Amino acid sequence: MTPIPLNDETAALAKRLVWFEPPGEALADPVRFLAYAFARATHDDMNVLRRYLIDDDFREALSNAPPGIIDPRSWCYWHVRLGQYPAPPLPVRKFG
Repeated sequence: MTPIPLNDETAALAKRLVWFEPPGEALADPVRFLAYAFARATHDDMNVLRRYLIDDDFREALSNAPPGIIDPRSWCYWHVRLGQYPAPPLPVRKFG
């Protein structure tokens, strides 16, 4: 997975998508950050991320997304968009 650089553009994006933690912390885990982007980002936001990442990065993030972040509609959309149809079941939280 390609790291997402911390710069003015990505920091602004991180502040909006993962508002509850500092941008550097949010961007430090690209898989988790992209899970929030899959659920909340606009088309323009995703175009910003596409400057730094390739489709394989998006596929890797989707395949390893943590449970509870991506809603079912976004889950299906991004799988189709990235050529992974049909979408597998959403990740499930496991306790104990």
